[in-house]
Amino acid sequence: METKTQNIKLAVPFFMVANMEASLLFYKEGLGFKLINQWTPRGKIEWCWLERDTVAVMLQEPRKPNTEQSGSLGGGVTIAYQCADALALYREFSVKGLTISDPFVGNGLWVVGLKDPDGYRLEFASPTDVPEETKYSEWFK
Repeated sequence: METKTQNIKLAVPFFMVANMEASLLFYKEGLGFKLINQWTPRGKIEWCWLERDTVAVMLQEPRKPNTEQSGSLGGGVTIAYQCADALALYREFSVKGLTISDPFVGNGLWVVGLKDPDGYRLEFASPTDVPEETKYSEWFK
């Protein structure tokens, strides 16, 4: 019997950004991602691939307005990262001074949410048995 190899291996969020420098600062210094690959055709990063643990994100600062993009950057887009301990990330990001929503329990998950410089919503979630709709600020006293 012939073994068929997988052709499609990974889906990676690909965000258009208004300011690559600000976005790199947020993702690298704020969220702890590492720069894995970059495209620098004119001496500055115009596209890059970032990773943290087993997840990745691509960023691109377009040279001219993107006609495929409707509305503002980040509008209506949320990336949900499943992780082992979302509250540990909440504490890590808080120490770095990032603006984070009060974590809450939804669908049996602690959800830690924040927005990147272009308004893309990032949610880090981990399983919990804490009751639904519990807010971290009320739960952790």
